[in-house]
Amino acid sequence: MSVRPTGLAFVLGAAALFCANPAWSHHSNVGFEVNKVITVTGVVKGFRWSNPHTWVYLTVDDGKGGKVEWACEGRAPGVLLRAGWTPKSLAVGDKVTIDMSPAKDGSFTSLIARVTKADGTILPNAPPQE
Repeated sequence: MSVRPTGLAFVLGAAALFCANPAWSHHSNVGFEVNKVITVTGVVKGFRWSNPHTWVYLTVDDGKGGKVEWACEGRAPGVLLRAGWTPKSLAVGDKVTIDMSPAKDGSFTSLIARVTKADGTILPNAPPQE
């Protein structure tokens, strides 16, 4: 006895293919000046603890009376947990200093090297070497 797909099975299969979410590929650090580190101090506007990267959104004085919004990309939550971070390490309103590698295109995005909280607590981007 052979089983032949029915029209309904074909339609459902086609619908599943069209409704599938795209897979987002992981990117390299090629867009950042990884051999350059700058330091900015500002106020946390948001902190996103998610895979594949965490994000710190920072409001920084631009030195001209205005504000600049930085989007600072951190490492994966699993790596940061081993480095001493938690999902509650940063809160909106916290004043922090971030050492970062800026984007090559001049946009206000960066890779986090480390975060220093107002109380002096340092949140590194990697666990200590053993």
